Amino acid sequence: MTTTKENSNTTPSEETNSNHNEQLLELIKNLYQHSIQALKSQFEDSEVEGQVVQHDVYGPLFTFRVKNDQGDWYACGFFLRELLANFQQNKNPALWLGSFFVDLMKVPGGVMLPKPPQSEEEAKALMDGTILPHCFSAVKEEFEPEEVYAGLDLHQEHGPVLEAGFPKYKEGNNVCAMPLHLLLAHYLLNRDPADLLVQGLYRILEEQEKANPQA
Repeated sequence: MTTTKENSNTTPSEETNSNHNEQLLELIKNLYQHSIQALKSQFEDSEVEGQVVQHDVYGPLFTFRVKNDQGDWYACGFFLRELLANFQQNKNPALWLGSFFVDLMKVPGGVMLPKPPQSEEEAKALMDGTILPHCFSAVKEEFEPEEVYAGLDLHQEHGPVLEAGFPKYKEGNNVCAMPLHLLLAHYLLNRDPADLLVQGLYRILEEQEKANPQA
């Protein structure tokens, strides 16, 4: 009697995609568990909850909630890549993760995630009325009395961006730019969108000081 081996309908590319998806799911699961444990270590007597949702543009988004002593909930969200980077490189990722909730808990009564805008008009109003003015003032306040430029531009690849830089630097890297949709995403995760620009400007200062140590 002879036996015949069934032909598999799975192509190599499908197997690769399947393996990639399994690895991604395992990574998400591990990051979620580590994050929950980290937050519980920072808020030992508090309830901690979380969930992961798939975003069309940003991929997996992790959101966590922590309840304070008064029973108020505070929510904050994170991107997969930043959680992964901090758990791999940060000496104290639990302290980093918990710091966002410590800041939120300064607001009495709880802070849940903002309601996403339901139309382009609402998104524009939120951007023009809240996010951009906050970024402009936060950047100038962070670096005063240093002169800081901040304004809108249109990037060929990323679309509308908020640029910030130091006019005194004429050569080398002197401007950082953040897509407006990324600023909005941070705002909707209860994260300070101005932090993206502030961190970028500090990197510019470091690069300029390395390039011009005598300046």
